[in-house]
Amino acid sequence: MIARALAAQVEADLSAKMVLLSGPRQSGKTTLARALLERTHADHTERYLSWDDDEARTRILERAFPRDGLVVFDELHKHTRWRNFLKGLYDTHGRDLRVLVTGSARLDVYRPGGDSLQGRHHHLRLYPLSLKEVGCSLEDLMALGPFPEPLLGGSKTAARRWSREHRSRLVRGDIADLERVQELGALELLSVRLGGLVGSPLSINALREDLQVAHKTVERWLDIFERLMFVFRLSPFGPPRIKAVRKSRKLFLFDWTVIEEEGPRFENLVGFHLLKEGHYREDTEGFDTELRFFRDVEGREVDFVQLEGGRPVRFVECKLSERAISPALLYLTRKFPGVEAVQVIATSGIDRVAREGVRLVSADRFLGELAV
Repeated sequence: MIARALAAQVEADLSAKMVLLSGPRQSGKTTLARALLERTHADHTERYLSWDDDEARTRILERAFPRDGLVVFDELHKHTRWRNFLKGLYDTHGRDLRVLVTGSARLDVYRPGGDSLQGRHHHLRLYPLSLKEVGCSLEDLMALGPFPEPLLGGSKTAARRWSREHRSRLVRGDIADLERVQELGALELLSVRLGGLVGSPLSINALREDLQVAHKTVERWLDIFERLMFVFRLSPFGPPRIKAVRKSRKLFLFDWTVIEEEGPRFENLVGFHLLKEGHYREDTEGFDTELRFFRDVEGREVDFVQLEGGRPVRFVECKLSERAISPALLYLTRKFPGVEAVQVIATSGIDRVAREGVRLVSADRFLGELAV
């Protein structure tokens, strides 16, 4: 089993509070939780309870589970009063019972009603595999995506089948269970369309016309996809000193194998790694991070801007093979001297300082240097 960078933090946090572990469907949360249970408890099969399993759901509702040691609740956020349930457990058995809750949704925002869990939990995000975690080639990661099953399987055909089934389970399973959406067919059509929108400013109006639904409906559906970690969206970076576009956002997918064009797919892969690094540092070190993009009214664009404490710390431009430094990246570097600027290319074996201090570096080397 691949060692996950977040595993040690999960175990450390469980010694003090409950842990809410969220992440995209099939990113490895169950594997991590079961491995932790198997290592610490002989009766580990009795300590893993999934809300999606009828027998386990009954045991949860009847509270028929151990009251000391570690207990794992999977997909518990599908229980309407899940926060109240956890608060009661913590307040009654907090010193003896360690609780790990896993779910394929953003557990920090999902169904916020009910009693607050503030001060009773840590929230961690387990994203699919990064190049540093799995140690595969960039070509394999581009072709097979970051999710453990297709990536470790090594088959492009199996990866395509997995991707289709993954999308269907999300729409017909998770969304149907959690959200009031009647037009599941149109929602599934939207999920198919999204691969062609990566890398460009997102037009809600174009999607509205394509799907023949209201503007608010498209916005709500995209919010649902984001809550369930099917997509992530970035806002523009626009401080007063530059005439940046401020409204349009860009959309990316956790499963980039559905993106047909190689350029946007590569950009998505790099963006995923930057997002994962930022959220890892937030969750484990307490830093305030954000990932954005830059685009101004004159059409200059830089793919990613990493911020820490509200200030830019790195500009990243993605190119498949172009070694001439992007003029937009140079423009942004001049506006913010001292901020690290990197042009990442898919070609291997490159790492040098180029024009005006911009680093030109191969993706496999750059991604391998990230925190996770």
